[in-house]
Amino acid sequence: MHIEVRNLDKHFGNFHAVKDVSFEIEKGRLIGLLGPSGGGKTSILRMLAGLEQPDSGEILFHGERVNELAPQERGIGFVFQSYALFKHMTVFDNIAFGLQVKKVPKQTIKERVMELVELTGLKGFERRYPHQLSGGQRQRVAFARALAPEPQLLLLDEPFAAIDAKIRQELRAWLRELIERVGITSIFVTHDQDEAIEVADEIMIISEGRMEQKGSPWDIYREPSTPFVASFIGQSTLVDDPSELRGFEAEVAASQAKALIRPEYIEIGSERDFSLLSATAAGVVKHVHFRGSEWLVEVEVGGNVLTTFRSLEKETLQIGQEIRVLIHRVYLYNEERSWIVENPLKRDPMSAII
Repeated sequence: MHIEVRNLDKHFGNFHAVKDVSFEIEKGRLIGLLGPSGGGKTSILRMLAGLEQPDSGEILFHGERVNELAPQERGIGFVFQSYALFKHMTVFDNIAFGLQVKKVPKQTIKERVMELVELTGLKGFERRYPHQLSGGQRQRVAFARALAPEPQLLLLDEPFAAIDAKIRQELRAWLRELIERVGITSIFVTHDQDEAIEVADEIMIISEGRMEQKGSPWDIYREPSTPFVASFIGQSTLVDDPSELRGFEAEVAASQAKALIRPEYIEIGSERDFSLLSATAAGVVKHVHFRGSEWLVEVEVGGNVLTTFRSLEKETLQIGQEIRVLIHRVYLYNEERSWIVENPLKRDPMSAII
C-alpha cells in the first residue's frame, strides 16, 4: 500500500499533538516513527488507523482519501504494545479471531492460521493459552493475529517495549525478516534509536508534533538536517562556545555557531599516535567508562568536556592523563542554518588560525 499524508494536524484540548505533518511511504517499505515520548508518534499512527480523527489534513491510501473510513474498512493490521491478546483463547483462536469476525470459511481459517503459525515460529504452541507463553512468543501471536486478515498496512505501536532486552534484540531481526517475506507496508513507533536504525528502511523523526527529518538511517545519521536530529541520533556533546576547538576557529567566528560533536568525530592518543600533530589540541582525561566492547572517555579540551570512544586493544588511559585530541569534524548550527565542517587542519595546517 502506498501511503500519503498531507498537512496532518491534531489537537487534544489545548495540546497541539501533531503540527502540519506531511509524508509519503512507498509500498512494501518498513518505516520507523522515531522520537521522544509525547512527540506525536502514536497520534500519527492512530490517525492512520482511524482510531483518531485529524482536525485537518488528508490521509490517502493508494491515492484514495480514507479520513472518513472506519478502522475496519482501511485494510490495516495493528499490533499494540501490550499484546492485547484474549486470555481465554488459545494461540490458534487468537490468530483466527479476525477471520472469524469476517465469517471466513472454517477450512480457509485453519489453513491461514497454520500458515502464520509456521511463519512466526509458533508451531507446536497452537493449543496453548497466552499465560503459558513467554513475552516474545505472545508478541509473535500478536503479529500473526494482525497479519491473518492479510492487511495492506501493518501498524506497530512500540511492539517490543514490554519485552526484556535479550528477547527484544532477537525479535528485531525476526521482524525485519518477517516483513521482507510478507512484503507488507509497515510503520512502527519507537523511542529507541538503536531499534529504528537496525530495523527500518527509512526513519521519520518526530519531535513536538513536527516532522524533523525523513530518510534512511545512514543518511539521517550522516547528514542530520536539524540540531534536534543531530543531538537525538547517536551520542553528541553540545558545545555552546566552540571558538576554542582546534581547526574550527575561523568557521565559528564567521558564523557565531554552536557545535554538536559525535564521539566518532574525535580521535585521542599520545603524540606518537598522530602523523599531523599540529592539527591536534591538548586534552586531559576526566573520566573513563568501561562499555563492554570499548572505553567511553571524557576528555577536557579548551574548557569543553568531550566524549569519545577508545578501543580496548589500546593503552588504558588514566584520569588526569594529558593526551592529544584531534577533532575530525563538527556539526555547527546557528539561528539560520546547520552544516557539517571537516577540520581544515587535516588538509593544511596553515589553512586555519593557529
